[in-house]
Amino acid sequence: MLAATGLLQPQPQTATRTSVLAAIRQMGVLQIDTISVVARSPYLVLWSRLGDYEPPWLDDLLTEGALFESWAHAICWIPIEDFPFFRRRNLDNAHSFGDNPDKWLEEHREMTEMVLSRIRQEGGLRSSDFENKRQHSNGWWDWKEEKRALEHLFNTGVLMIARRNKFQRVYDLRERVYPGWDDANTPTREEARRDLAVKAIRAMGIAQASWVANYFYYFSKREMPSLLKLLVEQGEVVVVAVEGWTEPAYVHPDNLSLLDAAASQKLQPALTTLLSPFDPLIWDRGRARIMFGFDYTIGCYTPAAKRTYGYFALPILYQGQLVGRLDAKAHRAAKIFEIKGLWMEPGYALKGALAEELRNTLQACADWHGTPEVVGF
Repeated sequence: MLAATGLLQPQPQTATRTSVLAAIRQMGVLQIDTISVVARSPYLVLWSRLGDYEPPWLDDLLTEGALFESWAHAICWIPIEDFPFFRRRNLDNAHSFGDNPDKWLEEHREMTEMVLSRIRQEGGLRSSDFENKRQHSNGWWDWKEEKRALEHLFNTGVLMIARRNKFQRVYDLRERVYPGWDDANTPTREEARRDLAVKAIRAMGIAQASWVANYFYYFSKREMPSLLKLLVEQGEVVVVAVEGWTEPAYVHPDNLSLLDAAASQKLQPALTTLLSPFDPLIWDRGRARIMFGFDYTIGCYTPAAKRTYGYFALPILYQGQLVGRLDAKAHRAAKIFEIKGLWMEPGYALKGALAEELRNTLQACADWHGTPEVVGF
């Protein structure tokens, strides 16, 4: 799993824009989150694999059309070659969050037409380009109607995200963002689900059925056994038994050589890094418990009084094991990288090679942030 997801060993070469895109293709998706107490999640996920790289490369790949934005595991950046599968999700309404998009757009036709008219005439627009007539907001999802229209038009595929401006989405017409697309090329629902299941298994290296269902959130767990049975019969994936597991696991044929290398002890984990809470290695908390014995809950969604490990604890990966978690904050103006708390897992002590590796990792992360003074460690 570590080898398949790019977390087995340090990057052997200096990162380039090409390696940024290759890393996203390897993972299949790159989850987006706006919390920036350290780096925003997509940038940190790439740093964990690539080391020192230029974050604007990621923004450039979206603007140039090498990536697109869609619901997948959550809102993610995805390689453009996988657009057909997610266009099918648009057409299936498999993306809705709260409101039914088509129903809402029909009920708010005048608002929807106003938003579309402005984008047709003015080009790509942000939500902030539309006046908010509300005096108060009641929370994250209490959006103004213009924002809700933009989101539903995005969810149904009428609009796409052309680029991000200081991380704000810029919405534009699909035909301008992806002018070569023809809906005649959209796969069927069955084709999309089959191919995405195969991609999920390849991205994880090895997977139980429920993990496949959780990777792209386009499947129900009930349908996974029959879908996986079909994929095995067609030779798309291989079923294997894992000692200690009560259910079968699945491996993509491309990863069989990794499976053999792991079984013969030829894969040697050598990477020490910090993981985003939304890293694909750990975003499925149940999978993290089974694979690493690591019970992880992010604190930022928990009231302060109930947090055990701080606001934004980053799991520590050390030579193939999750050995602890670290709550950090990057003070960019002061150029300080603050360690607010550090907790080791049972059986691991902050000494010797582990302490030295972690010290070097923290300094590398701080330098990449432009906050080179590490305090609290």
